[in-house]
Amino acid sequence: MTKSKGTPPEATRADADSPVERGSGNVFADLALPDADTHRLKAELVSRIDDIIRRRRLTQQQAADLLGISQPDVSRLLRGNFREYSVERLLRLLQALGRDVEIVIRKARANRPGRLHVAAG
Repeated sequence: MTKSKGTPPEATRADADSPVERGSGNVFADLALPDADTHRLKAELVSRIDDIIRRRRLTQQQAADLLGISQPDVSRLLRGNFREYSVERLLRLLQALGRDVEIVIRKARANRPGRLHVAAG
């Protein structure tokens, strides 16, 4: 096989023949983790928290002071270690960062189970 320019040296013919499986949009469900929807929701909320901290150019200590948690806890949270945080607590952290939180409940489209979604405004 001739490699085109830009093809990484580790790419092999087997890579090209490997089946590609499209994800569901929820990596936690794709990994068959329990409570996958809740994990995804928490990950989205933490992502919003991270975005706000970055946009405001806060240090982790400044963020910790605003959030009422320790700097090591901010570090762990932003590195994806958020299992011990409830959805409610993450929503309160967003409020502490000056965000209004709205919860909208509506009928699901078509005949499918409802979904959890975070929209930034």
